[in-house]
Amino acid sequence: MTMLRSVIKGVGAALPEKILTNAEIAARVDTNDAWITQRTGIKQRHVAEEGEKTSDLATKAAQAALAHAGLGIDAIDAIIVATTTPDETFPATATRVQANLGMHRGFAFDVQAVCSGFIYGLTIADQMIRGGLVRKVLVIGAETMSRLLDWNDRTTCILFGDGAGAVVLQAESGKGDSSDRGILSSHLFSDGRQHDLLYVTGGPSTSKNVGSIKMQGREVFRHAVDHMADVVLHALKENNMTVADLDWLVPHQANLRILNATAEKLAMPMEKIIVTVDKHGNTSAASIPLALASAVAEGKFKPGQLLALEALGGGFTWGAVLLRW
Repeated sequence: MTMLRSVIKGVGAALPEKILTNAEIAARVDTNDAWITQRTGIKQRHVAEEGEKTSDLATKAAQAALAHAGLGIDAIDAIIVATTTPDETFPATATRVQANLGMHRGFAFDVQAVCSGFIYGLTIADQMIRGGLVRKVLVIGAETMSRLLDWNDRTTCILFGDGAGAVVLQAESGKGDSSDRGILSSHLFSDGRQHDLLYVTGGPSTSKNVGSIKMQGREVFRHAVDHMADVVLHALKENNMTVADLDWLVPHQANLRILNATAEKLAMPMEKIIVTVDKHGNTSAASIPLALASAVAEGKFKPGQLLALEALGGGFTWGAVLLRW
Protein backbone atom coordinates (compact mmCIF):
# COMPACT_ATOMS: atom_id res chain seq x y z
CA MET A 1 0.00 0.00 0.00
CA THR A 2 1.47 3.34 -1.04
CA MET A 3 1.25 6.41 1.19
CA LEU A 4 2.55 9.96 1.25
CA ARG A 5 5.73 10.55 3.24
CA SER A 6 7.28 13.88 4.26
CA VAL A 7 10.89 13.89 3.09
CA ILE A 8 13.51 16.47 4.09
CA LYS A 9 14.77 17.93 0.81
CA GLY A 10 16.84 20.82 2.16
CA VAL A 11 18.29 22.23 5.37
CA GLY A 12 19.54 25.67 6.30
CA ALA A 13 20.96 27.59 9.23
CA ALA A 14 21.48 31.18 10.30
CA LEU A 15 23.43 32.46 13.29
CA PRO A 16 24.07 36.03 14.43
CA GLU A 17 27.61 37.21 13.72
CA LYS A 18 28.16 38.22 17.33
CA ILE A 19 29.68 35.44 19.45
CA LEU A 20 29.59 35.60 23.25
CA THR A 21 32.24 33.47 24.95
CA ASN A 22 32.22 32.09 28.47
CA ALA A 23 35.02 34.49 29.36
CA GLU A 24 32.87 37.44 28.30
CA ILE A 25 29.97 36.21 30.44
CA ALA A 26 32.39 35.79 33.35
CA ALA A 27 33.08 39.52 33.12
CA ARG A 28 29.38 40.17 33.83
CA VAL A 29 28.51 37.62 36.54
CA ASP A 30 30.30 35.49 39.13
CA THR A 31 31.32 32.53 36.98
CA ASN A 32 34.18 31.28 34.83
CA ASP A 33 34.82 29.22 31.72
CA ALA A 34 35.70 26.05 33.63
CA TRP A 35 32.49 26.21 35.72
CA ILE A 36 30.28 26.75 32.67
CA THR A 37 32.03 24.08 30.59
CA GLN A 38 31.90 21.47 33.36
CA ARG A 39 28.20 21.95 34.05
CA THR A 40 26.88 22.57 30.53
CA GLY A 41 29.49 21.75 27.88
CA ILE A 42 28.88 25.19 26.38
CA LYS A 43 31.92 27.18 25.24
CA GLN A 44 30.18 29.98 23.31
CA ARG A 45 26.83 31.13 21.96
CA HIS A 46 25.67 33.52 19.22
CA VAL A 47 23.75 36.63 20.31
CA ALA A 48 21.58 38.85 18.13
CA GLU A 49 22.63 42.45 17.75
CA GLU A 50 20.29 45.31 18.59
CA GLY A 51 17.66 45.43 15.84
CA GLU A 52 18.36 41.87 14.65
CA LYS A 53 14.98 40.13 14.83
CA THR A 54 13.83 36.53 15.03
CA SER A 55 12.25 36.94 11.58
CA ASP A 56 15.60 38.07 10.15
CA LEU A 57 17.30 34.88 11.31
CA ALA A 58 14.34 32.75 10.22
CA THR A 59 14.39 34.30 6.75
CA LYS A 60 18.10 33.61 6.27
CA ALA A 61 17.72 30.00 7.42
CA ALA A 62 14.75 29.53 5.07
CA GLN A 63 16.69 30.96 2.13
CA ALA A 64 19.56 28.55 2.86
CA ALA A 65 17.16 25.58 3.08
CA LEU A 66 15.48 26.52 -0.21
CA ALA A 67 18.86 26.83 -1.91
CA HIS A 68 19.93 23.44 -0.55
CA ALA A 69 16.69 21.91 -1.84
CA GLY A 70 17.10 23.61 -5.22
CA LEU A 71 13.67 25.23 -4.91
CA GLY A 72 12.28 28.72 -5.28
CA ILE A 73 9.80 30.23 -2.84
CA ASP A 74 6.98 29.79 -5.38
CA ALA A 75 7.19 26.03 -4.80
CA ILE A 76 6.33 26.36 -1.10
CA ASP A 77 2.73 25.91 0.07
CA ALA A 78 3.12 26.83 3.75
CA ILE A 79 5.56 28.22 6.31
CA ILE A 80 5.59 27.12 9.94
CA VAL A 81 7.81 29.01 12.38
CA ALA A 82 8.43 27.50 15.80
CA THR A 83 9.45 30.28 18.16
CA THR A 84 9.21 31.43 21.76
CA THR A 85 10.56 34.87 20.86
CA PRO A 86 8.34 36.32 18.11
CA ASP A 87 9.03 39.74 16.64
CA GLU A 88 5.69 40.92 18.01
CA THR A 89 2.81 39.50 20.04
CA PHE A 90 0.97 39.52 16.71
CA PRO A 91 0.98 38.99 13.80
CA ALA A 92 2.76 35.66 13.52
CA THR A 93 6.48 35.89 12.82
CA ALA A 94 5.88 33.36 10.03
CA THR A 95 3.95 35.99 8.09
CA ARG A 96 6.93 38.33 8.37
CA VAL A 97 9.11 35.56 6.94
CA GLN A 98 6.53 34.95 4.20
CA ALA A 99 6.73 38.62 3.18
CA ASN A 100 10.54 38.67 3.41
CA LEU A 101 10.77 35.68 1.08
CA GLY A 102 8.36 37.18 -1.44
CA MET A 103 5.80 34.42 -1.01
CA HIS A 104 2.35 35.54 -2.21
CA ARG A 105 0.47 32.25 -1.98
CA GLY A 106 -0.25 29.57 0.60
CA PHE A 107 -0.24 30.34 4.34
CA ALA A 108 2.05 30.91 7.30
CA PHE A 109 1.68 30.57 11.06
CA ASP A 110 3.67 30.19 14.30
CA VAL A 111 3.91 27.29 16.77
CA GLN A 112 4.81 27.81 20.43
CA ALA A 113 6.08 24.78 22.34
CA VAL A 114 9.37 26.31 23.52
CA CYS A 115 12.31 23.91 22.97
CA SER A 116 9.98 21.25 21.54
CA GLY A 117 8.58 23.70 19.00
CA PHE A 118 10.45 22.34 16.00
CA ILE A 119 9.25 18.79 16.76
CA TYR A 120 5.67 20.09 17.02
CA GLY A 121 6.09 22.07 13.79
CA LEU A 122 7.46 19.06 11.91
CA THR A 123 4.56 16.96 13.15
CA ILE A 124 1.97 19.50 12.00
CA ALA A 125 3.65 19.82 8.59
CA ASP A 126 3.84 16.05 8.21
CA GLN A 127 0.15 15.64 9.00
CA MET A 128 -0.78 18.37 6.50
CA ILE A 129 1.29 16.63 3.82
CA ARG A 130 -0.22 13.20 4.60
CA GLY A 131 -3.68 14.74 4.50
CA GLY A 132 -3.08 16.23 1.06
CA LEU A 133 -3.45 19.87 2.11
CA VAL A 134 0.09 20.79 1.03
CA ARG A 135 3.04 19.23 -0.79
CA LYS A 136 6.00 21.41 0.23
CA VAL A 137 6.42 23.13 3.60
CA LEU A 138 9.14 25.26 5.16
CA VAL A 139 9.49 24.36 8.85
CA ILE A 140 11.66 26.82 10.75
CA GLY A 141 12.87 27.00 14.33
CA ALA A 142 14.02 30.52 15.16
CA GLU A 143 14.85 32.24 18.44
CA THR A 144 16.38 35.31 20.02
CA MET A 145 16.51 33.82 23.50
CA SER A 146 19.01 36.43 24.66
CA ARG A 147 16.08 38.88 24.85
CA LEU A 148 14.58 36.78 27.68
CA LEU A 149 17.69 36.56 29.85
CA ASP A 150 18.42 38.13 33.22
CA TRP A 151 22.12 38.82 32.80
CA ASN A 152 22.54 38.86 36.57
CA ASP A 153 21.30 35.27 36.90
CA ARG A 154 24.26 33.01 36.26
CA THR A 155 22.11 29.87 36.30
CA THR A 156 20.29 30.89 33.11
CA CYS A 157 22.32 33.55 31.28
CA ILE A 158 25.10 31.05 30.54
CA LEU A 159 22.77 28.60 28.80
CA PHE A 160 20.96 30.28 25.94
CA GLY A 161 21.85 31.58 22.49
CA ASP A 162 20.19 32.88 19.34
CA GLY A 163 19.83 31.37 15.89
CA ALA A 164 17.55 29.74 13.34
CA GLY A 165 17.40 26.51 11.40
CA ALA A 166 15.02 25.43 8.65
CA VAL A 167 14.04 22.39 6.62
CA VAL A 168 12.05 21.95 3.43
CA LEU A 169 9.60 19.04 3.72
CA GLN A 170 8.27 17.59 0.48
CA ALA A 171 5.62 14.97 -0.22
CA GLU A 172 6.89 11.75 -1.80
CA SER A 173 5.22 8.38 -2.30
CA GLY A 174 6.35 5.54 -0.07
CA LYS A 175 5.49 1.88 0.33
CA GLY A 176 3.97 2.47 3.75
CA ASP A 177 6.56 0.57 5.76
CA SER A 178 9.64 1.48 7.81
CA SER A 179 11.93 1.29 4.77
CA ASP A 180 10.38 4.49 3.36
CA ARG A 181 12.34 7.72 3.21
CA GLY A 182 10.95 10.60 5.25
CA ILE A 183 9.05 10.88 8.51
CA LEU A 184 7.92 7.48 9.75
CA SER A 185 6.11 8.70 12.88
CA SER A 186 5.80 11.59 15.33
CA HIS A 187 5.01 11.48 19.04
CA LEU A 188 3.98 14.53 21.11
CA PHE A 189 3.40 14.95 24.85
CA SER A 190 2.95 17.67 27.46
CA ASP A 191 2.41 18.02 31.21
CA GLY A 192 1.19 21.44 32.32
CA ARG A 193 1.69 20.56 35.99
CA GLN A 194 5.42 21.23 35.56
CA HIS A 195 4.99 24.92 34.68
CA ASP A 196 6.95 26.27 37.62
CA LEU A 197 10.11 24.34 36.80
CA LEU A 198 10.81 26.35 33.64
CA TYR A 199 8.95 29.48 32.59
CA VAL A 200 9.22 33.17 31.71
CA THR A 201 7.95 35.74 34.20
CA GLY A 202 6.23 37.98 31.64
CA GLY A 203 3.40 37.94 29.14
CA PRO A 204 0.69 40.18 27.66
CA SER A 205 -2.12 38.96 29.94
CA THR A 206 -0.03 38.87 33.13
CA SER A 207 2.79 41.36 33.56
CA LYS A 208 2.30 43.06 30.17
CA ASN A 209 6.05 42.82 29.54
CA VAL A 210 8.48 40.26 28.14
CA GLY A 211 9.86 39.00 31.46
CA SER A 212 12.86 36.71 31.96
CA ILE A 213 13.58 33.00 32.19
CA LYS A 214 13.29 31.21 35.54
CA MET A 215 14.42 27.62 35.92
CA GLN A 216 14.81 24.96 38.58
CA GLY A 217 17.82 23.36 36.94
CA ARG A 218 18.10 20.12 38.89
CA GLU A 219 14.45 19.19 38.35
CA VAL A 220 14.54 20.17 34.68
CA PHE A 221 17.61 17.97 34.23
CA ARG A 222 15.86 14.96 35.76
CA HIS A 223 12.71 15.35 33.68
CA ALA A 224 14.70 16.02 30.51
CA VAL A 225 16.76 12.84 30.76
CA ASP A 226 13.74 10.67 31.59
CA HIS A 227 11.41 12.07 28.95
CA MET A 228 13.98 12.45 26.16
CA ALA A 229 15.11 8.85 26.51
CA ASP A 230 11.61 7.45 27.00
CA VAL A 231 10.12 9.22 23.98
CA VAL A 232 12.84 7.81 21.71
CA LEU A 233 12.14 4.30 23.01
CA HIS A 234 8.42 4.91 22.52
CA ALA A 235 8.93 6.01 18.90
CA LEU A 236 11.10 3.00 18.15
CA LYS A 237 8.65 0.58 19.76
CA GLU A 238 5.77 2.03 17.74
CA ASN A 239 7.77 1.17 14.61
CA ASN A 240 8.88 -2.30 15.82
CA MET A 241 12.47 -1.11 16.12
CA THR A 242 15.13 -0.89 18.82
CA VAL A 243 17.99 1.47 19.65
CA ALA A 244 20.26 -0.81 17.64
CA ASP A 245 18.36 0.25 14.49
CA LEU A 246 19.15 3.94 15.04
CA ASP A 247 21.98 5.46 13.04
CA TRP A 248 21.77 8.94 14.57
CA LEU A 249 20.12 10.73 17.47
CA VAL A 250 19.55 14.46 16.93
CA PRO A 251 18.50 15.82 20.33
CA HIS A 252 17.53 19.25 21.52
CA GLN A 253 20.79 20.93 22.49
CA ALA A 254 20.20 22.09 26.05
CA ASN A 255 23.13 20.82 28.06
CA LEU A 256 25.91 18.33 27.31
CA ARG A 257 25.33 16.56 30.62
CA ILE A 258 21.71 15.92 29.59
CA LEU A 259 22.89 14.51 26.26
CA ASN A 260 25.44 12.27 27.99
CA ALA A 261 22.86 11.02 30.48
CA THR A 262 20.31 10.39 27.73
CA ALA A 263 22.88 8.44 25.73
CA GLU A 264 23.70 6.36 28.80
CA LYS A 265 20.04 5.62 29.46
CA LEU A 266 19.57 4.54 25.83
CA ALA A 267 22.86 2.58 25.86
CA MET A 268 23.82 4.55 22.76
CA PRO A 269 27.40 5.70 22.00
CA MET A 270 27.99 9.46 21.93
CA GLU A 271 29.56 9.00 18.49
CA LYS A 272 26.02 8.48 17.13
CA ILE A 273 24.63 11.65 18.77
CA ILE A 274 24.79 15.02 17.03
CA VAL A 275 26.25 17.62 19.42
CA THR A 276 26.33 21.37 18.72
CA VAL A 277 25.55 22.76 22.18
CA ASP A 278 29.22 23.63 22.71
CA LYS A 279 29.09 26.12 19.82
CA HIS A 280 25.49 27.35 19.98
CA GLY A 281 24.26 26.99 23.56
CA ASN A 282 20.55 26.30 24.01
CA THR A 283 18.75 27.91 21.07
CA SER A 284 15.34 26.49 22.05
CA ALA A 285 13.23 25.68 18.96
CA ALA A 286 16.19 26.42 16.68
CA SER A 287 18.52 23.82 18.19
CA ILE A 288 17.42 20.69 16.32
CA PRO A 289 17.32 22.24 12.82
CA LEU A 290 20.68 23.91 13.53
CA ALA A 291 22.07 20.52 14.54
CA LEU A 292 20.62 18.95 11.38
CA ALA A 293 22.23 21.63 9.20
CA SER A 294 25.57 21.20 10.96
CA ALA A 295 25.52 17.43 10.50
CA VAL A 296 24.55 17.73 6.82
CA ALA A 297 27.37 20.23 6.24
CA GLU A 298 29.78 17.69 7.75
CA GLY A 299 28.41 14.89 5.56
CA LYS A 300 27.33 12.73 8.49
CA PHE A 301 23.94 11.53 7.26
CA LYS A 302 23.82 8.92 4.50
CA PRO A 303 20.75 8.02 2.41
CA GLY A 304 18.62 5.39 4.10
CA GLN A 305 19.93 6.02 7.61
CA LEU A 306 17.47 6.14 10.52
CA LEU A 307 17.33 9.32 12.62
CA ALA A 308 15.48 10.15 15.82
CA LEU A 309 14.85 13.81 16.61
CA GLU A 310 13.73 14.59 20.15
CA ALA A 311 13.27 17.49 22.56
CA LEU A 312 11.84 18.67 25.86
CA GLY A 313 10.83 22.24 26.63
CA GLY A 314 9.02 24.39 29.14
CA GLY A 315 5.42 23.52 29.75
CA PHE A 316 6.59 20.73 29.93
CA THR A 317 6.32 19.75 26.28
CA TRP A 318 8.27 16.93 24.71
CA GLY A 319 8.26 14.75 21.64
CA ALA A 320 10.14 12.80 18.99
CA VAL A 321 10.16 12.35 15.24
CA LEU A 322 11.52 9.16 13.68
CA LEU A 323 12.62 9.56 10.07
CA ARG A 324 14.68 7.88 7.38
CA TRP A 325 17.15 10.15 5.61
